Amino acid sequence: MHVVPGHLCAPYVSNPQNITNTDIVAWYTLRDLSSGLNIKPLSQKQDLETVMKLHHNPASPFVRMVRITAHELNLTDDIELIHTGVFLPIEVHGAVASDNPLGKIPTLMTDHGHALHDSRVICEYLVHHAGDKELLPDEPVNRFRILTVQSTALGIADAGVSLRYETALRPQELRWPAWSDRQTTRINSALDVLEANADDDLGQVDLGSICVAAVLGYLDFRWPDWGWRAGRDKLTAFYDTFSQRPSMQATLPE
Repeated sequence: MHVVPGHLCAPYVSNPQNITNTDIVAWYTLRDLSSGLNIKPLSQKQDLETVMKLHHNPASPFVRMVRITAHELNLTDDIELIHTGVFLPIEVHGAVASDNPLGKIPTLMTDHGHALHDSRVICEYLVHHAGDKELLPDEPVNRFRILTVQSTALGIADAGVSLRYETALRPQELRWPAWSDRQTTRINSALDVLEANADDDLGQVDLGSICVAAVLGYLDFRWPDWGWRAGRDKLTAFYDTFSQRPSMQATLPE
């Protein structure tokens, strides 16, 4: 352990759980040491630990993509979940908007106090934070293949959430059937592509397969009668296996 100079001489340790009470009492500011002022020791380990904070609602497929990624990276203990509750897309959620000008979830406050939003940005940040090279490798061919699969899943989620808003929240007299039909077509077309490329794209755990699993779960959650499995045997087999992972079971939508 060594002390890093600064306003607060916080220790640099690889495992905060190894901190002892003696360590805590010994930490002080260099300013206080040099000027002879009263030194106030830190009394709790929590004061020395920083946690990321995630604005979330478990029903959101975008939030679930982030949460599954965090589970796969063993980062769940480093993230505090802040439940936003249900708020309409025409409403401003004060706490979320204070960290994200778009007022959308997921929004992540990093342990450095920086706000990140958009699930793809947050997922990539978590991979970087964990130092992982499996969920999103550096090698360009695989990296951009995975990112394209992720983008396909995000497109399905965008269309699915839009369809949900249109059919469940928009007043009946303002609904636009052609809009709903277009979202449905987008979703089915993307599912067909995922089925066709399943052998190459969904055979491993990475950001692409994580996001696909999350959005398939969303379809089951919101539209159990959609019938997306019909004629898509490979996609069905992928989801039946992937959905049993602990990360999926721990993040079920509600």
